[in-house]
Amino acid sequence: MDKIVNIQDLMKILSGLKSQNKTIVTTNGCFDILHAGHVRYLKQAKNLGDVLVVCLNSDDSIRRLKGPLRPLNPEPDRAEVLAGLYFVDYVAVFEEDTPAGILEQIKPDIHVKGGDYTEDTLPEAGIIKAHGGIVKFIPLLEGRSTTNIIKKMDGCL
Repeated sequence: MDKIVNIQDLMKILSGLKSQNKTIVTTNGCFDILHAGHVRYLKQAKNLGDVLVVCLNSDDSIRRLKGPLRPLNPEPDRAEVLAGLYFVDYVAVFEEDTPAGILEQIKPDIHVKGGDYTEDTLPEAGIIKAHGGIVKFIPLLEGRSTTNIIKKMDGCL
């Protein structure tokens, strides 16, 4: 079974899992350079439920959000690296700048974001809550970020 799925296949899979009363947890992001902060965050997200779905920003959405030099790693590579983590159950790519559309379809029980967000600054919080889900925030691992890695690399070049 492939962990990297399109939204149509994901919805079929999740329908079956929801009928078994499985707790569906989602998160989203670029995951451009996977680092220890990501791994700890995703592992903690998985521990909140039965199934962890990572909604992955497409290359085009990352360019719109972070500029023309990003992502550093292309979408298929980022998806494969995430799918290689044993605690990630599914990876689905979305094209929009926010995961609102895909989350509207998934209707997760729990949506997880990093501690640099609050419910007020999280565009998708209203969608999650409107469908009876809850939003959880996981503290970031101090000093770990893709941006910091890129800055460090720039200093070496």
